[in-house]
Amino acid sequence: MRYFLIIISLTFLSATTISAQEKEIEKLEDAIDVLKELQNLPHDEEEGIPSALLEKSEAVVIIPKLKKGGFVVGGKFGRGIAMIKKSDGTWSDPAFIKITGGSLGFQVGYTSSDLFLIFKEAKTLKKMATGKGKFTLGGDVGVAAGPEGRSASANTDLDFQAEIYSYSRSRGIFAGISLDGSELKIDDKSNKTFYGDKKLGREIVTKGSQGLKSSDLIDELKKVLGEF
Repeated sequence: MRYFLIIISLTFLSATTISAQEKEIEKLEDAIDVLKELQNLPHDEEEGIPSALLEKSEAVVIIPKLKKGGFVVGGKFGRGIAMIKKSDGTWSDPAFIKITGGSLGFQVGYTSSDLFLIFKEAKTLKKMATGKGKFTLGGDVGVAAGPEGRSASANTDLDFQAEIYSYSRSRGIFAGISLDGSELKIDDKSNKTFYGDKKLGREIVTKGSQGLKSSDLIDELKKVLGEF
């Protein structure tokens, strides 16, 4: 009887853990969908993120499904993930992050919007792991609305002079967006829920850590991102 109760308790604990991770799992699934949507854009598409920028990037942030009412002009709140590209070209595990405040500048009324941030250097994102674990876009680090077009023309800024390029996707279209004044912060609560230790979010951002948790979703996320 005692062993039966132990088994029941462990089963309940496992189910509770999975239930608690539902929001984080959903963010990973949504991030994969954003990447696949971007991947499926025609190379001659005028609205999109230039492949050259993704090839040069050392870190990315994906904040999926900013639904109507979640972000309005004047800014609100969203959650997503950050990933670091290591020197061998592989990607870190995802660190859960959130964005707050600032004037985001896109129209109210879209049923869903996604944010995609491309970082020139990983060290820029690492600033988020220092101090209180946050920085202000356009204040602590430079951010610019990204150039558009999968195969960018000669006059497109491919020198990657901004520290971060930002994009928003609505109705299947990726376009540059202004994020000045928005605050990017490590989501300690979500990292603790998913990984079991809130410190691992900062470890991922600073070290590009991999293999912190066995997950088919993480493997697929890295695979899709690595295909750009």
